[in-house]
Amino acid sequence: MSNLVNTTDADFKADVLDSETPVLVDFWAGWCGPCKAIAPVLEDLSREYEGKVKVVKVDVTSCEATAVNYNIRNIPALLLFKNGEVVAQQVGAVPRSRLVAFIDENI
Repeated sequence: MSNLVNTTDADFKADVLDSETPVLVDFWAGWCGPCKAIAPVLEDLSREYEGKVKVVKVDVTSCEATAVNYNIRNIPALLLFKNGEVVAQQVGAVPRSRLVAFIDENI
């Protein structure tokens, strides 16, 4: 079972900012090829890190306010939140090994 959450502008605070667990937020869009390429990897990582990291997806086309709020200019953009604060950012589609290192270095 996946630990992946699709959020909205309205639910972002509850899903991400109020989370006691670190949250990896994937800013993506359905028309974005690189976003689609890393989606299965994020799905796997959401299971692998269950209980340690929550993976939340933000569709920038339907959650414009959140994307603008976090100054998202390029996607995919991955932001890692701890205690409601951005602690790390990774932009672009990167290999699974790089995503694992990114998560491990920042949680």
